[in-house]
Amino acid sequence: MKLAFTSPLAPLPKGTQRLYILCIHLAIGTSIWGYNIGVLSSILVHPGWRAALGGNPSPSTKGLVTGIYYLGTLASYLLAAHPLADHFGRRHAAMMGTVVLCVGAVMMAFADGEAALGVMVGGRFICGMGVGVVSTSVPLYQSEVSPAKQRGKFVTLNHVGFIAGLAAGLWVGYGMTFWTSSEAGKYWGWRLSMLMQLIPAILFVTGLPFLPESPRWLIQKGQTDRAARVLRSLRQGTTAPILITHEFHAISAAVESSLSCPPRGFLAPSGSLFRDPSLWARLWRAFLLQFLAQMCGAAAMKYYLPTLLEALGLEYRLALMAGAVEMTTKVGMTVVEMWLIDRFGRTKCLTTGSMMMGFAMMINGLLPLLYPGNVNKLADAICIAFIFIYAMGYSLGLGPAAWVYSSEIFPTNLRARGLNFAASGSSMGSILVSQIWPIGNARFGSGVYFVFMLINFLCVPV
Repeated sequence: MKLAFTSPLAPLPKGTQRLYILCIHLAIGTSIWGYNIGVLSSILVHPGWRAALGGNPSPSTKGLVTGIYYLGTLASYLLAAHPLADHFGRRHAAMMGTVVLCVGAVMMAFADGEAALGVMVGGRFICGMGVGVVSTSVPLYQSEVSPAKQRGKFVTLNHVGFIAGLAAGLWVGYGMTFWTSSEAGKYWGWRLSMLMQLIPAILFVTGLPFLPESPRWLIQKGQTDRAARVLRSLRQGTTAPILITHEFHAISAAVESSLSCPPRGFLAPSGSLFRDPSLWARLWRAFLLQFLAQMCGAAAMKYYLPTLLEALGLEYRLALMAGAVEMTTKVGMTVVEMWLIDRFGRTKCLTTGSMMMGFAMMINGLLPLLYPGNVNKLADAICIAFIFIYAMGYSLGLGPAAWVYSSEIFPTNLRARGLNFAASGSSMGSILVSQIWPIGNARFGSGVYFVFMLINFLCVPV
């Protein structure tokens, strides 16, 4: 008797193929967000950028350039992102956010002269406004088209794109270090680095019209036949027709329930998140998770990683390369997380990741105190290794899980608003870290790592 088996190389069902294509294309959108952050970390140490801002920008100036971006994301999360996603749809909201982000990037690339700092700060704020829309509309879109049992995997693709963008930004920054010997290289190197994000942005925006809109949003707008076709297309070959019908009716019922209560103004739907005890419990947990995802030190690692590696004795160019390798490692770990998060659950991933990050922060705080001034090369090498371990912990825990958790715990009628209010915690945490880290590192050296060590260990019981 022959045993029937399914080959792991067998083609994926058509519905799954479409889901992967959709979610991978959406990840290009978050890669632009990641690139914008990653390339800035290399720009902060670029001699041409330093010259454009007067020669040697102070830690507070670097903190301003870094932190103002998150003020833009905060404003976008609270005021713009969810109205755009609800009114125009997740797809068009992502498109609008990308265009705004590109406007800010062009402003930054051409910052020059006496107004350089002002233009740079203004461009960063506008970039933040655009990112606020992209960073929530993409995981929201992914969560609404994904099957419930695989939602973690498909929403984690959002973080894969983000980390891939970070890595690309650092690699581009590293490449530009070979073009600093001439005046043209110093002037144009960091500017071209900033402008290169327009390439994936054009690819992302031109591809969006060919993607289907979220079935839930289509039902909300009365386009039920189109919503049913989209849902059948995304479930083809993976779900029985009767179960697709049940899923469609469940989405319709949730939308109908939300529309049965007439709105009483712009903020009325958002108010229920704060008034209803069960919704408030979800909101503060998601907000806290997003806040801790940055207060764990991630925002500092994203922006100041090359600077931190220089402090451990690496030459400027080598520090950028090591930072790029570290981010590339995170891409691989985040891909692994795609398969772990649904199998082991969000809580186990968060706990394991936080413990790894806390221990890594402890080592990076302790060894430079024991061996100051880079006198012990082995200690410096161990610190660099634990920066990689920190990156692995973040990719296995808070990095992707914060977005997965925040995008799936709210009722469908409040998901856009809930996700955006929760994401504002990420902006607040990033603003604090971007201000604390450069000043704290200048005053206390590696002692600043202990602050973030405590935060990571506190994340475990929370």
